Amino acid sequence: MPSSTALLAFALVSLGMVLTPGPNMIYLISRSITQGRVAGLISLGGVALGFVFYMLCAAFGITALLFAIPYAYDALRLAGAAYLLYLAWQAVKPNGRSPFEVRKLAIDSPRKLFTMGFVTNLLNPKIAMLYLALLPQFIDPAQGSVFAQSIVLGFTQIAISLSVNAMIALAAGSIASFLGKRPAWLMLQRWLMGTVLAGLALRMAFEARKT
Repeated sequence: MPSSTALLAFALVSLGMVLTPGPNMIYLISRSITQGRVAGLISLGGVALGFVFYMLCAAFGITALLFAIPYAYDALRLAGAAYLLYLAWQAVKPNGRSPFEVRKLAIDSPRKLFTMGFVTNLLNPKIAMLYLALLPQFIDPAQGSVFAQSIVLGFTQIAISLSVNAMIALAAGSIASFLGKRPAWLMLQRWLMGTVLAGLALRMAFEARKT
């Protein structure tokens, strides 16, 4: 089992990551606004399966492989930083859009909703970075089984992410309506989002490789 300190620290990191908009949040909000809350929650089920996939990959040793090959780790870290900077620019650029601005999507079947949620999460660089680069930093072999620690940390992240995303999906319409009637709040939300994403990107880009 991970130490209580490591577990709490990783929980805070997971909370910070889920609160910074990315492909999952944008898709879930757009789907909930376009097709309703139930559709958003079905899509969230697919997202959850994507989390489980990444957790098992990390637990079964892909993380160890990346750390054994310095260039692979550095390439992933820099790619993740570049992607976060791209998201930051998308947020603050002129005529940029908030994830809470309505995006009309086609009406999909429950099966497609679940599949698209899974694929969106599977192709989400932010989640890949969380599991393949950040999670290993909270694992201490002295605390016992590395596999067990990976599973515990992974389920902690999944529980936090699903809880937050479910609340966002359920309240997406109300939040979008609130921000739509208050342009100043919408601009503030975009700049706050961009600043947080840029800060994460710079920290990731200049972070020394863990040995």
